[in-house]
Amino acid sequence: METAKALEEHRFLERMVGVWDVTASEMTGDQQWTEIVRSLHGIWFVAEGNGEMPGGGAATTMLTLGYNAAKGKYVGSWIGSMMDHMWVYEGDVSADGKVLSLYTRGPDFQTQGAEQDYREQIIFADDDHRTFNSSAKQPDGSWKQFMEAHYTRKP
Repeated sequence: METAKALEEHRFLERMVGVWDVTASEMTGDQQWTEIVRSLHGIWFVAEGNGEMPGGGAATTMLTLGYNAAKGKYVGSWIGSMMDHMWVYEGDVSADGKVLSLYTRGPDFQTQGAEQDYREQIIFADDDHRTFNSSAKQPDGSWKQFMEAHYTRKP
C-alpha cells in the first residue's frame, strides 16, 4: 500500500488545528467547553472536546476528519461520552471553500428505534472563528437545524 500524501483537500482541514473555546447553548447550556485539534501528519485531523453537560457531569467528544482521494469525499466520525452511537461522515466543501458539509445517518431522537439523515456543517468565518451546526433532514427534503456551536481560537 502506498503512503498517503497530503492534498489540497487535507490542507483545508489544517485551519482547524489549535485550541478553541466552544459555546453551544443547546448542547452545553452556559458551560464553556474546550476543543483541541491536532493533525496526524497532515492526513487526519483529530478534535477532542471537553466540558460539562447541563445538569452536571463531565463529557468528552472526539471528531476525526480526513479526505479520501479514492472516494473524492471528506470522511470522518464523531463519538461522545454522552451517547453510544458512532456517527460516520462523508461530505464535501462548498465552492467558496468556507463550508464543510458532512452527511450521516443516526438515531431519530423523536421516534424510538427509528433512524434519520443528518447534516453537520463546519463553517469558517475566518481563521480564528468557526461554527458547527447540526440539522435533521425533513420529509420534504429540507434541513432543519437543531444545534449550533461557536468556536473561537485561543491565543
